[in-house]
Amino acid sequence: MKNRYESPLGSRYASEEMLYLFSPDKKFRTWRKLWIALAEAEHELGLPVTQEQIDELKAHQDDINYEVAEAREREVRHDVMSHVYAYGQQCPHARPIIHLGATSCYVGDNTDLILMHEATQIILQKLVTLIGVLAKFADQYKDLPTLAFTHFQPAQPTTVGKRATLWMQELLLDLEEVEHVLGTVKLLGSKGTTGTQASFLELFEGDHEKVRALDRKIAEKMGYQGVYPVSGQTYSRKVDSRYLNMLSGIAQSACKFSNDIRLLQHLKEVEEPFEKHQIGSSAMAYKRNPMRSERIASLARYVMADALNPAMTAATQWFERTLDDSANKRISVPEAFLAVDAILSLYINVADGLVVYPKVIAQRLNRELPFMATENIMMDAVKRGGDRQELHEHIRVHSMEAGRVVKQEGGENNLLELIASDPIFGMTLPELQALLKPEQYVGRSPRQVTEFLEEDVAPILEKYKNLQQAHAEVRC
Repeated sequence: MKNRYESPLGSRYASEEMLYLFSPDKKFRTWRKLWIALAEAEHELGLPVTQEQIDELKAHQDDINYEVAEAREREVRHDVMSHVYAYGQQCPHARPIIHLGATSCYVGDNTDLILMHEATQIILQKLVTLIGVLAKFADQYKDLPTLAFTHFQPAQPTTVGKRATLWMQELLLDLEEVEHVLGTVKLLGSKGTTGTQASFLELFEGDHEKVRALDRKIAEKMGYQGVYPVSGQTYSRKVDSRYLNMLSGIAQSACKFSNDIRLLQHLKEVEEPFEKHQIGSSAMAYKRNPMRSERIASLARYVMADALNPAMTAATQWFERTLDDSANKRISVPEAFLAVDAILSLYINVADGLVVYPKVIAQRLNRELPFMATENIMMDAVKRGGDRQELHEHIRVHSMEAGRVVKQEGGENNLLELIASDPIFGMTLPELQALLKPEQYVGRSPRQVTEFLEEDVAPILEKYKNLQQAHAEVRC
């Protein structure tokens, strides 16, 4: 349909895998799994729920009669009870025990927790894949000297591979956070209308241990280790905030990478991939705009801002529950996951197709290298008997003059010629030029890359070797 708004995250950016995860079908199928888990647990703990009723529920677990649920919801305006009704239409024998003792948040909140958990597993997979792609790039270019920048002003050289490790280091911090979140996942369980489990205590005739066992059994049947020990009607909305802070961290890292690539593409040193028939501009046909990196930055800003939504929601919940969370989290949580899913797919695509131009890199580095070499020149002159303070002043004066020639006259950097003509240094031009070997000024960069990849990255890639996927396809 072309006459209704649809989210670009669904129509343009996010993967089919992530889109299905937050689809109505996935949600309602999960509701039915939770109702089955509740019935099984109640059966095992002695409530009058029969195996035949459970089998009937399982028989219709996946063939959801949506038309019945939708018609019922138009009448009663309650989504959970509409699906209880629809499930009961398919399972007449089990109808009396569907949702027994539960409140709407039993299916709603447990499903939200499950979906965020499964979405984070997709994020983990893409994050590990991305780290693997960048590791190959860093290793390939660990020895290629390039001009480094502080304040976007020329600074001591680094290598192209060393710069890539900076991007990777941030992703490793993100991975730590993802692992922490995944390691602390719990379900809400069956806590009742205000978290007191009063309805279940009534069903089990005051047996507290059976009520506690019900929670444990539901979690186990859904594949989880445990439940939050206490809650109101809902799980704490700080959990949503924790997930979106995690996603915001990934967005921050991706945005930093995208900004670096956009600057490098301006310098013509490194470019993102550009398809054979891709159009960079409708007016300027020659242009190769860094559109994918720009899209990463654009989506990342959305995620970072979106992380404020669950923070404000968590802060403003009243007592055991209010409903002002529902509409907000229905939008903010899925769209944060969809956006980061798209960001990581783009990041993988760009990182895997980066085009490096060594001659342009060398040309820019060589123009600045005489300035970088001045400290070594000064040290050599001191060894020959010179005064360090006097030499420093001469280098300062010559550097200002060389900078004037470059900036005001558009000439070439003549710093070495100026130093060679100054008798205080006692060095010839060929001797000075022999100092201009870029690899002498990159410090431990190549070795740092090797150590980082071997000690910090390789164990992660080995740990998750079964998770790494084929490089992501990028949607237009």
